Amino acid sequence: MSFVGKLCIRTSFNPPLITQPEAVQGRRPPAHIESISSTTNPFVKHCLKLRKSSKYRYSSASAIVVGLTPIREIFTFHGIKNKERDILDCLLLLDDAGIPTELVEAFDRLVNVSAGVMRKIAGVQSTESTKAAALLRIPASFCDIHNNEGSSDFQRLFPTLNRLLVLDGIQDPGNLGTLLRTAMAFGWDGVFLLPGCCDPFNDKAIRASRGSCFQIPIVSGDWVHLESLKSRFKMKMLAGHPENSGYEKTSVSLSPEFKFVWEDKPLALVVGSEGHGLSEESKTVCELISIPMAGGYESLNVSVAGGIFLFMLQARKHRTY
Repeated sequence: MSFVGKLCIRTSFNPPLITQPEAVQGRRPPAHIESISSTTNPFVKHCLKLRKSSKYRYSSASAIVVGLTPIREIFTFHGIKNKERDILDCLLLLDDAGIPTELVEAFDRLVNVSAGVMRKIAGVQSTESTKAAALLRIPASFCDIHNNEGSSDFQRLFPTLNRLLVLDGIQDPGNLGTLLRTAMAFGWDGVFLLPGCCDPFNDKAIRASRGSCFQIPIVSGDWVHLESLKSRFKMKMLAGHPENSGYEKTSVSLSPEFKFVWEDKPLALVVGSEGHGLSEESKTVCELISIPMAGGYESLNVSVAGGIFLFMLQARKHRTY
């Protein structure tokens, strides 16, 4: 299912304070509740809808993150790098789990939950490796500009832009999440989602990205918006494409020489889905580049190929070799 949102999150965005009646309806545990043991609790149902429904996530401006490691990483990024923790809403801990020291004061609320509740919220069969989940607000670093409201606002996310990853119809949340995390690891400045991509706050995408969707700037738009970024930052448009695909436009082989030509110049890298490949517009607008391979193989998994491109084409300032 493709992700079509209707929301542009701005830096000034603050979810309204939830009154006690609204809390009782499930949007947030009432202040006097310190533990939840029933899977039919309204707040548990709210968390379940956040995990399963993209539309509900964006109407609530919140998402569920499962696991202490991604929660810690998001906390570290927003608490230290950005000096803001306003996206950290509610931390849910298993009844027998200790509270991590660094998270004690980070969240507005701490709620203990039973194993059954944690399994329900996290969507897992066992809580052996799932001791915590968190309700987080969708960050200001995400903007969906399919609607006109956000068309003049999205460029604030990129005061400077040297490296942009563009995802063209990536529908698999595991691949999308892996690409987000890889872009973060190699110092890319942001990610642009063309139509047909899955929701980056899908629970499987969050798991694969280890919470990178809460850290790297992400814009969801179309080619009109992408062209405006291209013009503003004078970016070279490159697109990963199999070498022997039979397409009439030839591709350039990725090599150290090619990398050195572009290491100090702004560029955007487009990668397409495994099922459908690049869109016709991407193949027309971009210079095609391919990964040389031995053994007659035609292509790689998109997250693997994307990882190679992201590593080879990272900006010189982020290179550690």
